[in-house]
Amino acid sequence: MLIDFFYTVKQAGVPASIKEFLTLLEAMDRQVIHPSLDEFYYLARLTLVKDEAHFDKFDRAFGTYFKGVETIFEKRPDIPLEWLVKQLQRDLTPEQKAAIEKFGYDKLMDRLKQLLEEQKERHEGGSKWIGTGGVSPFGHGGFNPEGIRIGGKGGQRSAVKVWEERQYQDYDGERELGTRNIKVALRRLRRFAREGLEEELALDDTIRATASNAGYLDIRMQPERKNKIKVLMLFDVGGSMDDHIARTEELFSAARTEFKNMEFFYFHNCVYDYLWKNNRRRHAERFPTWDVLRRYTPDTKLIFVGDATMSPYEIVQPGGAVEYNNAEAGADWLQRFTAAFPHFVWLNPEPEGLWQYRQSIALIRQLMNDRMFPLTMDGLERAMRLLSK
Repeated sequence: MLIDFFYTVKQAGVPASIKEFLTLLEAMDRQVIHPSLDEFYYLARLTLVKDEAHFDKFDRAFGTYFKGVETIFEKRPDIPLEWLVKQLQRDLTPEQKAAIEKFGYDKLMDRLKQLLEEQKERHEGGSKWIGTGGVSPFGHGGFNPEGIRIGGKGGQRSAVKVWEERQYQDYDGERELGTRNIKVALRRLRRFAREGLEEELALDDTIRATASNAGYLDIRMQPERKNKIKVLMLFDVGGSMDDHIARTEELFSAARTEFKNMEFFYFHNCVYDYLWKNNRRRHAERFPTWDVLRRYTPDTKLIFVGDATMSPYEIVQPGGAVEYNNAEAGADWLQRFTAAFPHFVWLNPEPEGLWQYRQSIALIRQLMNDRMFPLTMDGLERAMRLLSK
């Protein structure tokens, strides 16, 4: 019964072998787990996946084969589920949308605390309580220019905070590129120098030395040429960046190939007091941003990758981060990065024609000294040209 499951995992790109599949069957035969789908998930992942980079591929394959399995691991906030069941959604005119009041960050947080104490039942289609389908700032499935999304999926991308523990996906560094153009654009930044022991053949010198030696072979060696450029890439992940996963993975894969001295970290929307390298362990394995700032030398090339699309509070307001209460504003951290690394750019996968309509993009561009470029071939070439100066 598990042969089709094994082929599904293989087709998803997980390099599982027959030996690993037999190990899974042997573990099942010896009843090392209870008859539980949850426990089978972890056992199958343990035996079939040998590299954490393939966890997301395995999850997609598992969810395809055992339909609906992703709901097993879903965590919900401590708000009654029946409050968040979407049954009604109001259709608002542009005039009605424009008339909806913005609370402001501090007032919004105070109002939520008050509602959590006062509300006793489910509401929908309204403008006050935690509910669905209306214009209230609290809930989901409706419209509000500044709200706190609770349960369900967002649609307007205007939430100031999100009340849930979201799972992000690591960018796949092994993704096959459909084009070599990204690599060609990144090569503008590479600078080679010869260093170390004599490791490779110096062909021109060998030819000249052999000719001068009456045709007797005289092999000359030279140190290997190595790329001396150091690159630090900070990737925005999750939320609105989910729309740009494919192009960002292509960039990530190409950068790992072209830059041997490259380090990367993830952030969400804006950088704050910590970063992470693995999205599955982002709450357990955090890297203090101060340590990252001090670890790398000022000649490191700094590349931000993100759509810069968020609530302006996330940039300018302490405590404005969408997922937790940050002690310092994101703008303060961005200024520290640009001061520590004079060679920096921001690559934005959002179409450049939309930038003028996003207040947060305007703020980020200002903080980046207008060094924001679209994630296109022309934008990449301009960005690499600027970094190479």
